[in-house]
Amino acid sequence: MNVRVIIGFGVLATGLTLRAASGEKTQPVPQPHYGDVAQKVARVLPAAHLLQHALNDEISQKAWTNLLTSLDFDHSYFLQSDIDAFTNMVCGIDDAVKAGDVSFPYEVYRVFCGRVEERYVYVTNLLARGVTFTENETYTWKRKDVPWPQTQQEQDELWRKRVKNEYLTQVIGREIDLAAATNKPAAAVAPLTNAVAAVTNAPVETPQVNIAKRYKQFMIVIQDMDEEAILQRYLSAVAMAYDPHSDYMSPMRKEDFDIDMNLSLCGIGAQLRSEDGMARITEVIPGGPAARDKRDIRLMSGDKIIGVGQGDGVIDDIVHLPLNKAVRKIRGEKGTKVVLNVIPASDPTGTTTKKVDLIRDEVKLEEQAATGRVARVTMKDGETRKIGVVRLPTFYGTMDKRPNQEGFRSATVDVAKQIAAFNSENVSGMILDLRNDGGGSLREAVSLVGLFVRSGPVVQVREPRQIVVLPVPNMDPAMAFRKPMVVLINRTSASASEIVAGALQDYGRAVLVGDSHSHGKGTVQTVMPLGPEKLGSMKVTTASFYRINGASTQLKGVASDIVIPSTLDGLDIGEDKLPGALPWTQVEAALYIPVSDVVKFVPQLKEKSAKRLSANARYARYCTLVRHVQEVNEQTEVTLEINGRRKIMMAENEMRKIEDEEMESAQKGNAEEDVVLDEALNILSDLVDLSGGADIPMETEGDLRTRMMRIFGRDMP
Repeated sequence: MNVRVIIGFGVLATGLTLRAASGEKTQPVPQPHYGDVAQKVARVLPAAHLLQHALNDEISQKAWTNLLTSLDFDHSYFLQSDIDAFTNMVCGIDDAVKAGDVSFPYEVYRVFCGRVEERYVYVTNLLARGVTFTENETYTWKRKDVPWPQTQQEQDELWRKRVKNEYLTQVIGREIDLAAATNKPAAAVAPLTNAVAAVTNAPVETPQVNIAKRYKQFMIVIQDMDEEAILQRYLSAVAMAYDPHSDYMSPMRKEDFDIDMNLSLCGIGAQLRSEDGMARITEVIPGGPAARDKRDIRLMSGDKIIGVGQGDGVIDDIVHLPLNKAVRKIRGEKGTKVVLNVIPASDPTGTTTKKVDLIRDEVKLEEQAATGRVARVTMKDGETRKIGVVRLPTFYGTMDKRPNQEGFRSATVDVAKQIAAFNSENVSGMILDLRNDGGGSLREAVSLVGLFVRSGPVVQVREPRQIVVLPVPNMDPAMAFRKPMVVLINRTSASASEIVAGALQDYGRAVLVGDSHSHGKGTVQTVMPLGPEKLGSMKVTTASFYRINGASTQLKGVASDIVIPSTLDGLDIGEDKLPGALPWTQVEAALYIPVSDVVKFVPQLKEKSAKRLSANARYARYCTLVRHVQEVNEQTEVTLEINGRRKIMMAENEMRKIEDEEMESAQKGNAEEDVVLDEALNILSDLVDLSGGADIPMETEGDLRTRMMRIFGRDMP
């Protein structure tokens, strides 16, 4: 039987009808000083950027693409004829910006506004006619690399499937919610809004109303863009032609940037970035409300927030809402409730969503601190071996206080205290867990390496005109920990985490275990005012990190010696997934002497681990989950036939429960429940056996401290 829904919207035949009802909005025009802003950007960006690349036709082509895709990321609003009309500026943006001409983005905006209004009219008309779900057809949801529609007929067909996909997701999602509330199979319940409302005791709008509201809101957001927002988008497109982390910040955007930087300190405790018109979670901050949430529905890295509600009120759709406005909806007074509608990272197709309610709060610093415990591994003879496990959520460090002052905090000091406890218990080895550690203080990263390596360089920092080598600081000349080590990483281990993991790997000091490689952010950004406040600022990539072996941490990150992938390894997470990311490069290796050679044991460690895991039923279940997430992420199409879609969504719902269990175990760091940590303990125990458990010598032949100080003439402050 056809599933058809008819609602009484009434047909809007043309965009003129809507304009007549709402009133014609004056098109924004550039302010007189915008030309000065553009010319300053044209001077500052090439000179300050790490690449020292001229603002030329190559940059113009990238900026042109950035501008159009920032408005129409999935190639669905513009027609190919619109794109053809814009091609005269493909190689002209560089010249226009240098000349102070910023008229182009305002013309693009004018055309885009018209197309958005046309699509809203089409959606309301389509919903008024009704939708059927028995046809055996599919919808291509990944459209970034698909050409723009050639004709309006082609565009209408694309949008028919797009709206149908959104409607189907809501209908079946409500079936599943109702089934969970009534303990009935999803296929056995009627997808009735009233039934859902009765069981959940909450007002539920029909899918038709929700979809129409979403597109109306998007139209209003676009029509409400002012001249500053358009300039922001344009000059950001130019800056991001150099790399994805460079940006132009208008006065309002600078204020928003400060909010973004402080987002980890209040609100929900998550770092966000705008992606495909949605607020994507790049990091869940340890100690924040989101990290403290242990429910199945909790937020994860890679989740996309598409709706925000205050308390028990209606959830507002925030798709296509500028990030600054989305952030302001998410933030609020401490102790108040915010409800988020989220597309989970495990299903980027958007076929499933989840609602997450959180009480706004500050990040608890004590929950960001390093934690340690002693785990026990049972050996073949029945004896147990003690292993120290340190979990470091972030590289925190107080910049304005000294160690003897009240309020001083240091990740290195806290890890050293855990190590002292391990040494007193005579542990056989140590695991440093850097999974989900997004980085932090460079100073702390450098000093932390000094707990495991007595002397020598830690990281190389390349600036436009020099390379600076940062060595192990002059602290206690004795290494705090000298026994075998394993370092755990995943795709969200970034920046300072990659510096530490890379240095310990290069020195032969530790075996790296986890995802295929870490995040891959090996760059540093600097904020530069362009003059008076009204001109805004530039955020420019000014430096990059290199390992002591000369390899960049950019893009490739740090590779694991033994790969035990998490579900993150198959998702579009990491620097290598960002458009326009700077390439991996290499410089000369620094002068250093490895303190050990654990790499020679890696082949045997891999063999033993593979044999052990092949007989582990829980690991087999875990691998099924990892493969499932990867397969879903690789899909480009979804079915629009209701029975097939229902099966997919029900299966996805069950897989999400497994994923949530695994993620919770990893967050707790409990070896009995964390598959990766459990195997890492076994790998480290094998390493102790193969190496004889010998300590790293206190003195290494050819100690480089004196030589490094003489060559580079500096030490860490």
